[in-house]
Amino acid sequence: MLEYTPEVARATADLQERVKDVIPSVEWPVMAPLIHAINELKKAKNAVILAHNYQTPDIYHCVADFAGDSLQLAIEAGKTDADIIVQAGVHFMAETSKLLSPDKTVLIPSLEAGCSLAASITGEDVRRMKQKYPGVPVVTYVNTSADVKAESDICCTSANAVNVVEAMGVDRVILLPDEYLAKNVAALTDVEVIAWRGLCEVHERFSGEEIRQYRESTPDLVVLAHPECHPDVLAEADYAGSTSSMIRYVKEKRPARVLMVTECSMSDNVAAETPDVEFIRPCNLCPHMKSITLQNILESLQEMRYEVTIPADVAERARRAVQRMVDLGAEGRDFADGVKAAVTVESRASLGPVVGVSG
Repeated sequence: MLEYTPEVARATADLQERVKDVIPSVEWPVMAPLIHAINELKKAKNAVILAHNYQTPDIYHCVADFAGDSLQLAIEAGKTDADIIVQAGVHFMAETSKLLSPDKTVLIPSLEAGCSLAASITGEDVRRMKQKYPGVPVVTYVNTSADVKAESDICCTSANAVNVVEAMGVDRVILLPDEYLAKNVAALTDVEVIAWRGLCEVHERFSGEEIRQYRESTPDLVVLAHPECHPDVLAEADYAGSTSSMIRYVKEKRPARVLMVTECSMSDNVAAETPDVEFIRPCNLCPHMKSITLQNILESLQEMRYEVTIPADVAERARRAVQRMVDLGAEGRDFADGVKAAVTVESRASLGPVVGVSG
């Protein structure tokens, strides 16, 4: 059992100050010894920790070397001279880090850190889609396994999905696997979109009616929504975008009251950096993200578990799809205005030119 000694207290004092508004002081003596041990072990082993925006503040603010969305983390890790990458996220994120840093050892602290969206589709499913729609380019969301990426022409993020779809230069694309992201992208482009019936278990639970109730109960509320939410939710939002773009919006705009329609730990992480903003928290948690803890991060580094590997033939093809997106350098486009206009003009059933949903 690690102890909260005066030395640990001194070594972690600046970190406690950083999270004092989101981590109760009574909890710090339990967290601080783990945080201190992790940070010391990182130095000894030349390791870096990547923390996704949905991680809890103790991980996000106190042990992470890089924090952000999944692709941003993988790109940043590839630039370091670290020997070891510990992915405080879910398995597909660790795979993406391995794709972009093939010579580094990549660890995932929990084997339970899966993803409902990534699990909704396999490489075989993509092969069947390509047989059904021959010659139609496959754009695959980065929230997928390496096996799925390997069957794709190019990857995208929620931030750049519209730009990637349009950059293909064709009239029709397959966009996998998030059905709601595909519908929201379709509302912003003339390109026909063939979708897959995959959903994120966190974002699919939100509804437009729920957002309207929050607005009625909270004056001057600014609503930010993730594009993995139902189009009705984006229609009620003031702004829609990726996790990184939502964070940027709050830091730049400083709304008095904000509702971030996404995994609720992200609100805690942003609140620590923007204490002047009041966050209304609809607490939908990702059970997969929450399987990552300070304890299993420490054990992962101590025991070098669990290493992420990808078969060479799969890795080569998957890396090509990710790299094409990186080389494209497509910047994101705000979803909110385009989707709200589409909902106003069209019925929900016909939202955007989504020509089919498989899966």
